[in-house]
Amino acid sequence: MSMGRILQTFGLQSKPLLEAQSAPQVLGEYSPYAMPFQYAYVSRTEAISVPALQRCRNLLAGTIGAIPLELYKKSTNEELGSPVWMEQPSYSQPRSVTIAWTVDSLLFYGQAFWKVVEVYNEDGRPSRFEWIANSRVTATLDSTNTFVKSYAVDGITLPQDGLGSLVTFQSLGDGILNSGVQTIRAAIDVQKAAAIAAGTPMATGYIKNNGADLDPKEVQGLLAAWKAARANRSTAYLTSTLEYNATSFSPKDMMYNEAKQDYATQIARLCNVDAFYLSADANNSMTYSNLLDSRKQFVSLTLQPFISAIEDRLSMNDITAMGNEVRFDLDASFLRANPMDELLVIEKLLGLGLITIEQAMEMTDLTPNGSEGMS
Repeated sequence: MSMGRILQTFGLQSKPLLEAQSAPQVLGEYSPYAMPFQYAYVSRTEAISVPALQRCRNLLAGTIGAIPLELYKKSTNEELGSPVWMEQPSYSQPRSVTIAWTVDSLLFYGQAFWKVVEVYNEDGRPSRFEWIANSRVTATLDSTNTFVKSYAVDGITLPQDGLGSLVTFQSLGDGILNSGVQTIRAAIDVQKAAAIAAGTPMATGYIKNNGADLDPKEVQGLLAAWKAARANRSTAYLTSTLEYNATSFSPKDMMYNEAKQDYATQIARLCNVDAFYLSADANNSMTYSNLLDSRKQFVSLTLQPFISAIEDRLSMNDITAMGNEVRFDLDASFLRANPMDELLVIEKLLGLGLITIEQAMEMTDLTPNGSEGMS
């Protein structure tokens, strides 16, 4: 039990008890709390060298990092003024960067950490954080290896709660460095083998002699003349006993390309990302309508586990006052519809008398003179 809780128990501290996660449960069969937070078979540095995995990571982390956070009252769904930390959790970097690297940690390790570097005097809740890399964190477990007794960063033990403590974000599933270790390792091996093959180039063709063997000097002269003719784009000459054969794309090279494509698809499945998003021309045929539908599906099937893990943790009582909750504002950014479609819907609602002019202007973020409102 922390000192703050002891004081509150005996009535020596007037601040309200903040009921929240202070000793996270160890989830899954494999414990990433082994010292240190390192995975035996493949590291994050190795994993991110796979282009398909880097693409998935940037897609997930970059998309969620760009979505603003908002504070709401649960009972009325009223949007409240966002605290300063919600606009910029860390002093050292923008909110988008902090959130993106939080998603990165959840994706690779199944958990993420923020260190509390500042608290409000009024209630002791955090007012600023610092994202902490998983490789810097170790943990001491209880005797059953079920709950965390204490954390250490860079070998220094931290308090369980309050200033200097760690906020733990837990993923809804295992990190891919654990659950996808075999797939990632195989993709890395295929990539290395393809690089070695590419570093050993094949000849563009060969000359077959169907007659008597030639003197080595004659062979060298023939090859030099042939090379010079190709370089000058002129006509080369071969005798009736000599035959030129061009080498085609080798079956071995084709095998590597197919293997890389196959593992790119498996990596996409591992990250729960539709392989469509890994294609270079993914958005060529997109319209406003199907783009919005695709984004909704992307949110519900791919982004939501990470969004929920972050929203739910930031909404716990040790960070956000009970009765309020933190949400990503998807509708105002990532899922916002075509402005013309929005105006048509509002026009119909006005015509039916279901909304007022003031409500219509609020829906379009416009002030009475028609300009955009300050939000």
